Amino acid sequence: MTIQKVLIVDDSKTELMYLTDLLTTNGMAVRTAQGADEAFKRLAEEKPDLILMDVVMPGQNGFQLTRAISRTPEYAAIPIIMCTSKNLETDRVWGMRQGARDYITKPVNAPELFAKIKALG
Repeated sequence: MTIQKVLIVDDSKTELMYLTDLLTTNGMAVRTAQGADEAFKRLAEEKPDLILMDVVMPGQNGFQLTRAISRTPEYAAIPIIMCTSKNLETDRVWGMRQGARDYITKPVNAPELFAKIKALG
């Protein structure tokens, strides 16, 4: 499966703009959400091939949202890459236990991100 459509979930407009620019420059279609409610709305509108998930967000955090998405049958197959400033090994392990397929820390290293995306696709 080639990854073409990406949903970015992050409460930072700067991070959304940076990641959107990075991915669209590489030919991907990007949709964004700034929290859990908006993320589920975007998922209902169109299923992405990949979700990039921030952790630190108001309301439901990225770990909780990843768990909710990965346990929802119609969305469970969508791979999630945690994309966060939380860089402790315990955070990475916890993210993977919630259903993430991979984990990358901010500031995002573009070649590392694309290598992880390519490994999923």
